[in-house]
Amino acid sequence: MSNKVMIINKRNVFIKVIVSLAVYFSSSHMVMANNAVQDSSEKTTKIAAPTAVDQTNPYSMIKGAAEQTFARFAREKDTIKANPNVLKDIVREELMPYVNYKYSAFKVIGKYLSQTTDEERRDFVPVFYEYLITSYAQVFTLYDNQELQFEPEKSFDDRRIIAVNTRIIMPGSDNIDVAFKVRLDKKTEQWQAFDMVAEGISLLDSKQAELGSIIRQKGLPYVTELLKNKSTRDIVFKNDDNNNVDTSFEITE
Repeated sequence: MSNKVMIINKRNVFIKVIVSLAVYFSSSHMVMANNAVQDSSEKTTKIAAPTAVDQTNPYSMIKGAAEQTFARFAREKDTIKANPNVLKDIVREELMPYVNYKYSAFKVIGKYLSQTTDEERRDFVPVFYEYLITSYAQVFTLYDNQELQFEPEKSFDDRRIIAVNTRIIMPGSDNIDVAFKVRLDKKTEQWQAFDMVAEGISLLDSKQAELGSIIRQKGLPYVTELLKNKSTRDIVFKNDDNNNVDTSFEITE
């Protein structure tokens, strides 16, 4: 198999995973976290995590967040059909409490951090947060009740970072192995997801590469405005009149 075909196949696998699971978690809580992250995120609204999910156990956290999200999806199915933007509320309230989007935003800036100002970073973080919500809510419209199998719980004593392995059951095609990488916050003693790796492809790394190139070429304020426009788009079901719905995470200028 040629390298080109392998790349295409990997991309197709990644798209399948995004369709099925990207509504769960996104990149967050990386080593880029430091005092500058905390100081530069004051504008961002803080949301308390629902008490139903146990964040002291990484396996329980992943499983619980998934279950409560799709339970709510089922409860509000008719409301969502009437107003798809309700999906933004579900993502914001059920998923984002388990994602440290501040660290995610700074990881995306990456090596260009020193080229940005504190004000630019303050503006970027909340916009990136809203962009994630809108992106996941749109993908949520494609969920078709795929089964997600969780690996048996393993010991995580004295570990700060682990991968919770899962498998998406895809009827009529190959199943997809997905690892949710989670990290323990030593201050709060709670686990948070920070990346999703599907068949060896990291969502975090993909987003960093995609936005990093635009930051390098046009600067962080330009990317902030780009994401702001993306985050305000309405959520549309694929079977609506608009058959060309943008359900991807790609940033088009």
